[in-house]
Amino acid sequence: MTTEQVDVLVIGAGPSGSVAASIINKAGYKVKIVEKEQFPRFVIGESLLPKCMEALDAAGFLPAVKAHGFQEKYGAKFVNTAGQIMDFNFSDQFTEGWKWTWQVKRAELDTLLATEVEKMGVPVEYKTTVTDIKFAADGSSTTTMTTPAGEAKQVEAKFIVDGSGYGRVIPRMFGMERPSNLPPRKTLFTHIRDTRRNNYVEPNRILIVDHAPGVWAWCIPFSDGITSCGFVSEPGFFDAFTGTPEEQLRAIIASDPNIAERFEGCEFLFEPRVIQSWSATCDKFFGDGFVLTGNVTEFLDPVFSSGVTLAVTSSRMAADLVVRQLNGEKVDWQKDYMDVMMTGVDAFRTYVMAWYDGRLQKIFFNDYRPTDVVNKICSVLAGYVWDQNNEYVKDSENQVNRLIRMIDLSKQIEA
Repeated sequence: MTTEQVDVLVIGAGPSGSVAASIINKAGYKVKIVEKEQFPRFVIGESLLPKCMEALDAAGFLPAVKAHGFQEKYGAKFVNTAGQIMDFNFSDQFTEGWKWTWQVKRAELDTLLATEVEKMGVPVEYKTTVTDIKFAADGSSTTTMTTPAGEAKQVEAKFIVDGSGYGRVIPRMFGMERPSNLPPRKTLFTHIRDTRRNNYVEPNRILIVDHAPGVWAWCIPFSDGITSCGFVSEPGFFDAFTGTPEEQLRAIIASDPNIAERFEGCEFLFEPRVIQSWSATCDKFFGDGFVLTGNVTEFLDPVFSSGVTLAVTSSRMAADLVVRQLNGEKVDWQKDYMDVMMTGVDAFRTYVMAWYDGRLQKIFFNDYRPTDVVNKICSVLAGYVWDQNNEYVKDSENQVNRLIRMIDLSKQIEA
């Protein structure tokens, strides 16, 4: 069995792993990425948030991403079946930061980032499966993996960054997973040749359709005329629609007045796929000799497109701390990493929960819209969920409930 020595082993070549690897590599440390799949590979999480631009910039990826020509994204539009609209423009957000981002086919984005990190000198080994990890008392590790040829090899590292996404390598290997407090949900989705796009919606924003209580759809236009479309709900909702996955999705689309005519008869580029019960979390995001980043830590829900932003923000933060530790500094991983990450996760969680219980729709689809409140919520939707100057981040649950009471009061006054 061959053995290789590196400073840092990164598990997973998605955005989280690529960002972490680039930053640690730029600090002068020897990094290696291992990835179970072969890129390009399909994954959802196609609508980015402005906050993630900071991590892409820190990793040195922005020039390559800009050159690729992805669809620029400037906001998020919410609509319901009554025809009410709430249109957020990121240029109006309360927090200083990026005012735009991209909508991407993740197979293209992830391959692009992994290729860029390879150009920086970080080897990426695809179709390589981690089968065992042993940690020494000093936090160093020996990782056993299976190569594409089926051979076993080992990598010795001073530190491991687990950015394995839904694979959740270290949490599953060491029993760190725990149930999410979010109920199980299911999505049915595909890519559509969106021939009538410009008649119905601007392509430079995501469209979120409030279809029914607890049921919503996304429409994410890409730069090539293709649009990603999917419905999300508790699993039982889909049981009312029979037939093949395509017949089911077409029937659901036809039942929504916001998108029925737009997508009628349009070509589905692949048989609609199902993902369900995705919410997950861990009891700790770090340990002696390793840190978890991205969806390995906690994945909430796709409704506000937080996945990639949490992934790359966590990996940037973790990479900076890994460099500090390798430089001989004392790192308080609880205070400097997990507590900080949970600040953002918990803020997003407030709005996810408020969306599914109907409070957020009550806020979005009414006439009481103070500009400062809209701008502060816009910052949340842009991914700036660490801004403690924004009370809709710092005190999110109380502020959402307070806003509901103000809306109710304004209606009573009008009556």
